[in-house]
Amino acid sequence: MRDVRIMIAVLLLSVLNTSWVVGQQRAISKDDPNFQLNKLAHAMQLIKYMYVDTINEAKLVENAIVETLKELDPHSYYISKEELEEANEPIMGSFEGIGISFQLFHDTLYVISPIPGGPSEKVGILAGDKILEIDGNKSYGDHMTNKFVFDHLKGPKGTKVKIKVFRKGVKELIDFTIIRDKIPVNSVDATYMIDDEIGYIRISRFSLTTFEEYQKSIASLKKQGMKKLILDLRQNSGGVMQAAIEICDDLLNTNKLIVYTKGRQSPRRDYKSTPIGNFEKGSVAVLIDEGSASASEIVAGAVQDWDRGVIIGRRSFGKGLVQNPFPLPDGSAVRLTVARYYTPSGRSIQRPYSKGIEEYYKELYDRYTNGEIMNGKKLNFPDSLKYTTAGMRTVYGGGGIMPDIYIPMDTTDLTKYNADLIRKRVFNDFVINYLQDRRKTILKEHPDFRSFAKGFNISEELMKKFIALGEEQGVKFVEKDYNRSKIRMMHSLKALIGRNLWDMDAYFYIMSDIDDEFKKAVEILKRPEMFQSLSYYQKK
Repeated sequence: MRDVRIMIAVLLLSVLNTSWVVGQQRAISKDDPNFQLNKLAHAMQLIKYMYVDTINEAKLVENAIVETLKELDPHSYYISKEELEEANEPIMGSFEGIGISFQLFHDTLYVISPIPGGPSEKVGILAGDKILEIDGNKSYGDHMTNKFVFDHLKGPKGTKVKIKVFRKGVKELIDFTIIRDKIPVNSVDATYMIDDEIGYIRISRFSLTTFEEYQKSIASLKKQGMKKLILDLRQNSGGVMQAAIEICDDLLNTNKLIVYTKGRQSPRRDYKSTPIGNFEKGSVAVLIDEGSASASEIVAGAVQDWDRGVIIGRRSFGKGLVQNPFPLPDGSAVRLTVARYYTPSGRSIQRPYSKGIEEYYKELYDRYTNGEIMNGKKLNFPDSLKYTTAGMRTVYGGGGIMPDIYIPMDTTDLTKYNADLIRKRVFNDFVINYLQDRRKTILKEHPDFRSFAKGFNISEELMKKFIALGEEQGVKFVEKDYNRSKIRMMHSLKALIGRNLWDMDAYFYIMSDIDDEFKKAVEILKRPEMFQSLSYYQKK
């Protein structure tokens, strides 16, 4: 059955133009490489000409391709022509539009912030503006969805969009004409100094622009005196492999194997570091968790195998398959797994998927139920998967990168009440309401996010108002859950206020106060003897 489904993918290229006529199939040996293809083509012709009802042949073939790819592995997939452009945006690192971060608030399009240097900022759009009309179309009410916003604000570079904006303190709506432009989709979420020596960079994905963004972050931090680095790859699901290789090259000395790939039709290919590197000597701590996958695991694996730094967090996702895009005649595409990648020590970190896609993704849930998330010792790797690093430390393959320092997930403050408040958008709505009249006052009192983080506090009175808004939006107050989640909720509110006033640097800077992996990384980097005991590289 599997062979039959695999061959269906080929039919998109051949079946519609086949010269067959039903009943005229020639005799073909089963040893003929085209036997299965011809068999399927014949079946499709039977369906096309003999089935009782009219069929949507294009849809039938598309569904067959989708189901076939599911049989191969969890990461090969089909992309329709309509979805292809949107699917490529995170990889390309840009799209074309007006350049705003937005939120739908009470069915109204609310500007969180204009993207610096983008077309909206250039014409004077401000954080807190409400866009009420786009090209004559009402942009508030029951019909408002994210799709509506994307359909009306995204568009080809150079085209114009006219909007009407409500701004607090201005009696009449303000008219703007914005010329769409190329808008960057940043993959570096945050860059800042923690103290005089330790810098922090958080990367959310790997795109074609990631290394350029990373280089700017490194240069900025080094100007501020950075000697040690925390590289945060948690919840980074991967992306462009080359970006991960370039970052590894920046961290490793010359001629170090970073990763290699090989597959049935793809000969082994080695990727090695070059003489060029901007941060080859400073101490490094890499943060990972169960959401760190693919390209993130290339970075973590190379750093660990060369004992270049310390890996902190929880076992990574375990995706070691390489996909290449292959265009199809109608503008759609197939992203097909063509090889596996291996860390420098020879580890394949791809998790098993022989039991099917459902069981493959269920394995992440099983990490909670079997206790691994709370205790890394629950996971036992077989000796057959044992490898050694450059410093002769033991590491394991076959299921993600296991960190050098395992930090259990702290679930004590994760409650249903807190989750419901997030799900109902109460946090974001409260922050938007709160800042409507206070934005200028807070910015006057706190000129930067560090001052804000140190001097601004979430009061009990503010929390009461937050709880009240939650009840207004259908989230019943649960005192027991509230007491458990209170500290996390207060940090989240403060961090979101900081984000809306400045950027994601403020958000992660504030949230680091309750971030166990982050705090452990800072502790290790501040204690050279502890770092050296975990990193052979530093002793060489």
